[in-house]
Amino acid sequence: MEIRYGLVSSDSHANLHKDAFLERMSAVAWGDRIPQVREVEQDGSLVERWVVHGKPVSRRGVANCAAAMGDPLRRTYPQRWEEVPPTVYDPAKRLQALDADRVDGEVLFFNDPVDSATLPFQGEPEFELACVRAYNDALAQWRQVSDRYIPLALIPYRSGVDAAVAEVRRAAGIGHLGIVMVAEPSMTMPGLPHFNDPRWDPLWAICQELDIPINWHAHAGIRLLPERWQGHQALRRTAAFSVQPQFVANFALSGVADRFPRLKLICAETGVGWLHHVIQACDQVWERNRLWTEGVWTRPSDVVRRQVWANFWYERAGVAGRASLGSHLMWASDYPHGTSTYPDSWQLVDAVLDGVDPDSRAGLLYRNALSVYNLGPEGFAADGGGQAATRTGDQACR
Repeated sequence: MEIRYGLVSSDSHANLHKDAFLERMSAVAWGDRIPQVREVEQDGSLVERWVVHGKPVSRRGVANCAAAMGDPLRRTYPQRWEEVPPTVYDPAKRLQALDADRVDGEVLFFNDPVDSATLPFQGEPEFELACVRAYNDALAQWRQVSDRYIPLALIPYRSGVDAAVAEVRRAAGIGHLGIVMVAEPSMTMPGLPHFNDPRWDPLWAICQELDIPINWHAHAGIRLLPERWQGHQALRRTAAFSVQPQFVANFALSGVADRFPRLKLICAETGVGWLHHVIQACDQVWERNRLWTEGVWTRPSDVVRRQVWANFWYERAGVAGRASLGSHLMWASDYPHGTSTYPDSWQLVDAVLDGVDPDSRAGLLYRNALSVYNLGPEGFAADGGGQAATRTGDQACR
């Protein structure tokens, strides 16, 4: 990836084209169950929505892209596909939005019809696997358009861990640089093992072998959210950020990290301030309960510093405590969601990182993200202000 601006988003969202699944799944086998955009009636009006199993998956709109709609309050969502800006679903057009915001590249999480890895594809295992493969094939094509995209694959759950392992290997082979999964499988689908269950070990093993980070996003599939209030969505936009801390604590104390010390876990769209508390609280529990005598060999703070990454977009407090997390913090734009920094990302970056030294700034803004996904900058590094500096990429990575 060429670094021209010095800014890589570790959390953005790619909306697949409305025909992505129809073009990649068998109509004979799955018919109208295939994920697709269709006209439906909602509250007495005809609108278009993503439909899976013949049922709409969201009432909000046909795409979650409030930042791309030109509404400064971020309350507008497209109700028909023709209203969706091409920068949301067309990888070639999306490059224009990146350049307008002076962003070099972005990690691509899902968008409608997928929501924080709670797949609407549930049903028989064969259908889920067909949907996951179609999604991964479609998103991999973004990286074929430009290496400025870092795609993350979905995994199947209902076909067993061996199928998940096979899909991780296949997805990595077509260009995916990480996977997205739910934080606690047993809470999302009946019959799935707990995250700590050794039955998941083959999945952790393949991710460690291929150096493929596991990514949790926002509420990570665990819907511990208040009921939506009719006035505005601000509460829900922030409440989801509070879910992951308990699962990071579980990871740090589970023994999984000791069995797989090179496994990478990335916490996306949750901010970072909470992570400092989790580290201190887990260390206290580990010491007080002498958990090393029960097989949890590594101090939780060491686990987090070694294996957990997190991103930020507007938090000064979280960034101020970066010393305790080393090089594991990364900036994110969240484009095209309503909380996105677009189109004024650099204005927010300068405010949040005011007083941060140039080397740390470069790490937070692009180097850490490139490192965790095993990428390297090419061309010029950046001076931290959005203008190209005269250092080479090799010099920038020292």
